Amino acid sequence: MIHADYLYILLGMGIVTYVPRWLPLVFLSRLRLPEWFEHWLDLIPAVILSALILPILVTTGAPRHLDLMRPELLVALPTFFFAVKTRSLAGTVVVGMFLFWLAGKFL
Repeated sequence: MIHADYLYILLGMGIVTYVPRWLPLVFLSRLRLPEWFEHWLDLIPAVILSALILPILVTTGAPRHLDLMRPELLVALPTFFFAVKTRSLAGTVVVGMFLFWLAGKFL
């Protein structure tokens, strides 16, 4: 049997998840945004991904300390340059996996 409290919690979670996504969509869809702002918005996913990945690539231990010789960083750099040069998602995944395998074998 479902208690009313659970339904209120689900409803509240839905509201706090839906409203912050819905409001900008409704208000900004009626406006013509400047081109520089649209370009800036296109960069947000890459920035968020970078912010999540970078600490894993350049720090180690607990407490965290800087370690620029981590195998993950040594694999990520050539993989990044391959991705920028070719713009191939599949190729980047294959190169990254191959380099990570090589790093595990030899480092």
